[in-house]
Amino acid sequence: MPPPLIASSAHLADGSAPDLSEVEFGLMIASHAFDRWIVRCMAAAGLPDLTPTDVMVFHHVYHRQRAKKLADICFTLNIEDTHIVNYALKKLDRMGMVRGERNGKEVFYSVTPEGAAIIKRYGEIREQCLTTGLTAPNGGELEFSRQLAHTLRALSGLYDQAARAATSL
Repeated sequence: MPPPLIASSAHLADGSAPDLSEVEFGLMIASHAFDRWIVRCMAAAGLPDLTPTDVMVFHHVYHRQRAKKLADICFTLNIEDTHIVNYALKKLDRMGMVRGERNGKEVFYSVTPEGAAIIKRYGEIREQCLTTGLTAPNGGELEFSRQLAHTLRALSGLYDQAARAATSL
């Protein structure tokens, strides 16, 4: 007999997909743990007082060391409200971590050398505190990580589609 479900919302576990409630509970817990991790890791790297969104925007602006437009950052991070990302960019700019340069009507954001040093330190702390816990007994941690990333992207698409459908009800 399978173990009982750990449903965060028992009233949702009674429907046609009772396992989905357990998945959603796991997503909620993992989401909060991830947010707490990235904020604390960034604080340990020398940049306290950031929100999870600030940290994600900072990392994405640094990604591939190419300047990015606000709309592209929002699109990649799947954030509909541009003002949320714009606020994070202004906050990071005031802290000297990113800078915006106007090119025609667009502003392109890139990480400053000071910001790059913080990102490098974040990576070192991540390596020290997090990646050592990812070792699998069979040495298959790379395959596991790829499968998990694929599953999370698929879930993102599923929930985005459901959100669009719910909007039209």
